[in-house]
Formats: sequence, C-alpha cells, structure tokens
Amino acid sequence: MYEKWGIVDKYVENPSFLWITIITMSFLGEYQHNIDQKGRVAIPAKFRGKLVGGAIITRGIDHCLFVFTSKDWEALAQKLVALPLSQANSRAFVRLMLSGAADVELDSQGRILIPDYLRKYSGLKKNTKITGVYNRMEIWDAEEWERYKSKSEGSSEEIAEKLGELGI
Repeated sequence: MYEKWGIVDKYVENPSFLWITIITMSFLGEYQHNIDQKGRVAIPAKFRGKLVGGAIITRGIDHCLFVFTSKDWEALAQKLVALPLSQANSRAFVRLMLSGAADVELDSQGRILIPDYLRKYSGLKKNTKITGVYNRMEIWDAEEWERYKSKSEGSSEEIAEKLGELGI
C-alpha cells in the first residue's frame, strides 16, 4: 500500500512482525510539467509521497511559488509570526508569505490546483518548471526559470565566494 506513494524504502515480513522503513524524502531535482486549463499542475511522482498529508502553496521569492509539506509550513509559520511587528520589512515579508498561502491536496492523478492569484503573481503560463529545493518545491514559469537559472549560473563564482564568507 505505501509503495504506491513512494514512501516505503523497504519492508521485511516475518510471521511475528512487520518492519516498515519510511523514507524521509527531500525535494531535489528539476521537472517540466504543464498547467491545464483549470489551473492544475501535476506534481512530480517522486515528490508525491511527501505530500500525502496535504501541502501549503504560497508566494515565493523571485516570483515563483513555494510548496511546503504541512509540517515544514508549520515550522516556517511559527518563525514568521515571531518576527517583530515593529519592523516594516518583517511585516511585509510575513504578509507576503502568510496572506498568499493556500492549502492544496493531491487529486487522484497527482495534481494540485494553483489558485488564480498565485498563478498571476508568479506569471505562470502553460509550461512550468517544478524544482526541488530540499525542504520545499518551487513552481516557476518555464521561461522565467531559464532566465533566473542562467543569471545564477553566470554569477556562481561570486555566490560561492559570498557563501564562503558565511562559512558554507
């Protein structure tokens, strides 16, 4: 049963017990999917198991959309609401993330419905790129993703240098 969702690594059956090892998956990779006329997009099969309990989609940074598991969203939301209300940048970021959030569930074909306001925010057309960024997925308009990726790849040495200053 659990193999259907890709969440079981292995199991060993024995007359006296059943072992099930659950995979703690992370989101990794880059996938091409199309949005249908109703605003639904298929989630990559390898990510679906992690979204069985539902997910949250919200405005991301760089005009993409972020998709979090319910558990990862709750951890992020707790950090966001703890930011100081007295700082304008904190209020603005909290509003961006929380007011744009929507619950989504996988349908029987592994798709989620992206609300209109989020499709508009991210400029999504028909062709999308779904990228795995460890604890979240990002949904990009395919052309915008290629521009962003090209720009980032062009400055990768500078980015690496700055990360080195941070100890990474």
